[in-house]
Amino acid sequence: MIDFFFALLDYKFLQNAVIACLLASVGCGIMGSYVVVKRIGFLAGGIAHTVLAGMGIAYFLDASPLLGAVITALVAGACIAWINLRWKQNEDVLIAAFWSVGMAVGILFITRTPGYSVDLMSYLFGNILLVSSGDIVLMTVLDFVIVVTVILFYKQFLAATFDEEFARLRGINIEGFYILLMCLVALTVVLLIQIVGLILVIALLTLPAASAAQVAGSVSRMMVVSVLLSIFVTVGGLAISYGPDLPAGATIVITAGIVYVFFIIGTRLIRYRQN
Repeated sequence: MIDFFFALLDYKFLQNAVIACLLASVGCGIMGSYVVVKRIGFLAGGIAHTVLAGMGIAYFLDASPLLGAVITALVAGACIAWINLRWKQNEDVLIAAFWSVGMAVGILFITRTPGYSVDLMSYLFGNILLVSSGDIVLMTVLDFVIVVTVILFYKQFLAATFDEEFARLRGINIEGFYILLMCLVALTVVLLIQIVGLILVIALLTLPAASAAQVAGSVSRMMVVSVLLSIFVTVGGLAISYGPDLPAGATIVITAGIVYVFFIIGTRLIRYRQN
């Protein structure tokens, strides 16, 4: 790990990677808290895998794959939220259809793109060392949108998350805010694609927040702790992977899993001693 911090001073691509970790951690910590509390990890997974369709189409059209991911994520987030609200009985089948068809469409367009064939592994498992300055700008914009929206509608999101009936009695448009919430989750998925890829997004979206839930007494505190844990596992996982040349995305997720187990065991030991 010492080699990583020395190399960080000299190599621009490592500096971009760390900045990407920090930016992704903000969205991950905030929206991951809602995903864990609302228990919508499966819905977020559907969005994550559908995003490959937009990335593949954008790559085929010689456009920015990340921009294609943003557009597809927002459409998928709104559609999946609407499905969840309207067709609960068939929800699992419909989301599985989004999940599988989205990936199939993305793979089809990527493989039919003329010229240089992109490595599918970089989309599926991420390649944080290839983050560009343009990607960082887009990630900053996405973070800004997420943070500002959550600040503006924090109470509405909280009511919609914990007590939908009470929120309706107060005149809150539950369906509208739920769709907005899922769109923010979709933007967070795009942030995390740069770090761990499509396959491992759900782990990074849920594990830091689930760890934070063990020690935080409110959603706001959970968000703060989750952001800090996300920074720790992303930068820490990146540093661990650098020396032995391990896949950064997989190392980050394993680090997040270890932290989660540590928090589970630690909190249970503390409660046991208190009793």
